[in-house]
Amino acid sequence: MLFRTLLVWIIGLPVTIFLFIFVLLSLIFDRSGNSIHRIGRLWGRILLFLSGVAIEIKGTENLLQGRPQILASNHQGAFDILALQAFIPMQFRWVAKKSLFKIPIVGWSMSLAGYVGIERERASSAYKSIEAAAERIKNGTSVLIFPEGTRSATGELLPFKRGGFLLAVKSGVPVIPISITGTKDIMKKGSVLINPGRIKIVIGRPIQTKSPLTPLYKKGEGGIADEKVLMDAVRKAIEEGLL
Repeated sequence: MLFRTLLVWIIGLPVTIFLFIFVLLSLIFDRSGNSIHRIGRLWGRILLFLSGVAIEIKGTENLLQGRPQILASNHQGAFDILALQAFIPMQFRWVAKKSLFKIPIVGWSMSLAGYVGIERERASSAYKSIEAAAERIKNGTSVLIFPEGTRSATGELLPFKRGGFLLAVKSGVPVIPISITGTKDIMKKGSVLINPGRIKIVIGRPIQTKSPLTPLYKKGEGGIADEKVLMDAVRKAIEEGLL
C-alpha cells in the first residue's frame, strides 16, 4: 500500500508534468483537443500501472462509432476517472464541475482538451451550461457523465442528478450505460493511500434518446424524450452491469 502510493507520487508526478509539456506542444498542430485526450489516455494507463491496478473491460462493441453519444457511468472512487480515461476506446469529453478546471496541470489540460464545465452553484448558470453542452453534442462531441454527481462511499448507486439526462434529451443522442466496480477500495474516500486491485468496466447497450426539439428520428429506432423515464432506464441498465 505505502509502496504503491510512494511510487505514484515519486514517478507519477514527474510523468504528469512531462506529459503536460506535450499537451502544450500538441496545440501547435491540433486545436480539436483529440491529441490532448490521447495524451490523457496514456497518462491514465501509466498511473494505473504504477498503482498495480489491472483493468477488465467488456462491451466495447456497444460504443457507437462515428456519432455522438453520452456515456453515463456510476462513480465508486477516484480511480474511475483514470480507468475510464485510459480504457474507453473512443474520443469523448468529460462533463465536470467547473471548479475542477482550476486544478494545476490536470485542470488546465481539461480546459485545453475542451472538456465541458458545468456550473452547479446557481440554477440559471447550470441550465445555461447544459444548453451549451447540448449544442456541442449535437455538433458531434461525445461526453461522459457521472449521473450520481459524486462518489458512492458504499458502492451502491446514489440518487441520480437530473442535469445529465436533461442534457441527453436536449441533444437527442443515445446514452451508453457504463458499470464500473473495484475502484472503491483502491483509494478510499478521504485517503491518499493506494491499494493494488482490479477494476471491471461493463459497457451496456445504447439507450436511444429523442429530443422533443427534433422529433424526426431514424425509422425503427424509437427513443425516450422524457428525462425522468430516461434516468430510470439508465439506472436499471447500470445496476444490471454491476451484478
